[in-house]
Amino acid sequence: MRILIAEDDEVLSDGLCRCMKQSGYAVDCVKDGQSASLILSGEQPFDLVILDLGLPKVDGFNVLRGLREKNKQVPVIILTARDAEGDRVKGLDLGADDYMVKPFSLPELEARVRALLRRGQCGVNPVLTCGALSFDSVGRRAQINGELLELTTRELSVLEALMTRIGWVTSKEQLLERLYSYAEEASSNAIEVYIHRLRKKIEPAGVTVRTIRGLGYIIDKAAETKS
Repeated sequence: MRILIAEDDEVLSDGLCRCMKQSGYAVDCVKDGQSASLILSGEQPFDLVILDLGLPKVDGFNVLRGLREKNKQVPVIILTARDAEGDRVKGLDLGADDYMVKPFSLPELEARVRALLRRGQCGVNPVLTCGALSFDSVGRRAQINGELLELTTRELSVLEALMTRIGWVTSKEQLLERLYSYAEEASSNAIEVYIHRLRKKIEPAGVTVRTIRGLGYIIDKAAETKS
């Protein structure tokens, strides 16, 4: 899952970015409203936005207004020092899904992020399965026959991307988009390393990741793999 953080306080932005990455999300960070509006108007989809109101160039209210006018329904958490009732009402009326005031509790923010992502899964089972392997896309954990599978955050992201497309090929480009922010350098070789590690870890579930030459990868039950 991919999160955009729009926050002009560099220390806070860096802290939030590290925290969300440690939770396994791909994260992009911008420090002004103009950049936020630009990135949100692009083709790259985001699963959630954490938005400050006091952004330079374009304030958070206008970023949010523009987002909703484009009929983009990505969940938005406003994270701001503005605690006046009028600001809360305006933010929620413009389409924010949640409103938190600084200073804030990081565990609470993380819980609200999970709650909004879970809400976005409404009508869709957040637990994806393939054979004995299961992946909880909200809790971000994988299990084999109910036993927790130890995976790195990158491996979890690769597994999530593959399991949300069971029966479909996922290209290296799609995996790179899910794993890395715009600011991070990445290579297709890194994807091959993660796929190799993941294959070894999910073998006990009777599941494998097949390489479709020239196209990408597909997750499958090992018994159904064709030679």
